[in-house]
Parts: sequence; structure tokens; C-alpha cells
Amino acid sequence: MILELKALTSGYHGNRGVVVDPVSLALQAGDFVCVIGRNGAGKSTLMRTISGLQPAISGTALLGGIPIPDMSAQERAQAISVVTTDRVSSPGLLARDVIELGRQPYTSWRGKLTSEDRDIVRKATHQAGADELSPKPFDSLSDGERQRVMIARALAQTSRVMVLDEITAFLDLPGRVEVMALLRRHAINSGKIVLLSSHDLELSLELAGQLWVVHDGRLSFGDSNDLISNGVIERAFDNEDVCFDPTRRRFAMTQGFRTASASEATPG
Repeated sequence: MILELKALTSGYHGNRGVVVDPVSLALQAGDFVCVIGRNGAGKSTLMRTISGLQPAISGTALLGGIPIPDMSAQERAQAISVVTTDRVSSPGLLARDVIELGRQPYTSWRGKLTSEDRDIVRKATHQAGADELSPKPFDSLSDGERQRVMIARALAQTSRVMVLDEITAFLDLPGRVEVMALLRRHAINSGKIVLLSSHDLELSLELAGQLWVVHDGRLSFGDSNDLISNGVIERAFDNEDVCFDPTRRRFAMTQGFRTASASEATPG
């Protein structure tokens, strides 16, 4: 199974225009990709375009040779699961009910789950670390807990591609590490393709099998070592206050910022 982008141009028809220039690449089964870039760079627009939630300016994305925009809604739901940071409200539903909705693309019109469906839901719930959340009202959960439930729902969907947009934003550091490592294992062990956009740059550098860096309307891609050695990370993220140290693979305050802060703190 291959996810292929053919001269895919992301953006909006009208005044907003092109957000990310044409990109052509292919992902294989088992690829775990972290998409990084500054706020407003176009990560979400790119991922929405790939998943078929908004039309491309030009070009297309294909899954197994089939253009994603040509798929029916049910075919697309079976092929691609999407999780965003949008706060979903589900009055009256328990967390387990929300997770079970991941099986909706496969059930009959009555939505009745088979024993196989329920087994898939149980495994997805456990995999996402959401067992204790399952019996609780979904709307009573914290933002971080909701994200775990939504990840479980995506896993229960058993799609060939998972597209997750900033889903670790509401998790603490141990939670972010746990979820990103979980998704990496899921891609490798199940042969699924996982696309995860994240602001956690250092974790992305460590865990991603492939990195996509969105900067100045362009997408650079490759493994972290190549993008570091080519200066792509520095160009995308360095500013007068923060710089990337390629030897330590870490971000730090620039000397100028530290000096200015020290001088401001010195009595005059």
C-alpha cells in the first residue's frame, strides 16, 4: 500500500491562494511521519488536503493508486482516520460510545456492532491507554483525556492511514512521549501509515521515521539527520531568541537573548 502525492498543491481557491507549493512524494506501509513547522505555516491545510477534507488547488493524493477525492465517504472513512484538536462535544455519550463510532464505516445502517467490532474497540481502547476513561461521560473529560479517546476511536477505525493534527497539544510531557511512541509502534507493527503534525520538535526529531518540514510555503522531507545537516530545521525555526543546536539536536535561547536579559536585570 502506498500513499502518493502527485504535484499536490494545498491552499484555498480565491484570495488566500496557495499555502503549500506542489509536492510529489510517496509513503510506504509502516511509515511514521511527523509534520513540523511554525504556527500558520500550512501544516493543517496540507493534512486536510491529503485526507480529502478540503480540495487541492492542483494535483492529487492517491492511496493504493486511487485518488482520495474520488473515494466515496464510506470508502474514505475506511481508508483514512482523522483526529484534530477541535473540541468535540458529544452530549449523553460515554467515552466508550465515542470510541465505538470508529466502527461506523463498517456497520450496517443500524450501527449494530458485531463481536469482532467490540473486540477491535476493546483493543483500541487499551492501546490508547483509555481503559479507565471508557465508562465516563465524554463531555466530563479533560482536553487531554478527550484526545486519548479520539486516538482510540481512530485506532478502532482500522484505517490504512491515520492523520493526526496536533493531537498531543493537551498532553503533558510523559503523555506526549507515550502517545507518539504508541503511534510509531502502531505504524511499524500494523503496516499502517501515520501522519502526525506536532509542535513538539525535539520529540519529532527523535521518533519520526520521516520528517516533513513546512516553511515559507514549501515542504521539505527526509530523515531527521538529513534535514539537520542540510540546515532545514535551523532555517524553519531559528529566530533572534531561539536557535537550533545541530550537535545536541536541541533548541536553546540565543546568546543575544541571554545577554539582553542579563543587561535588563542589572541595576543601572
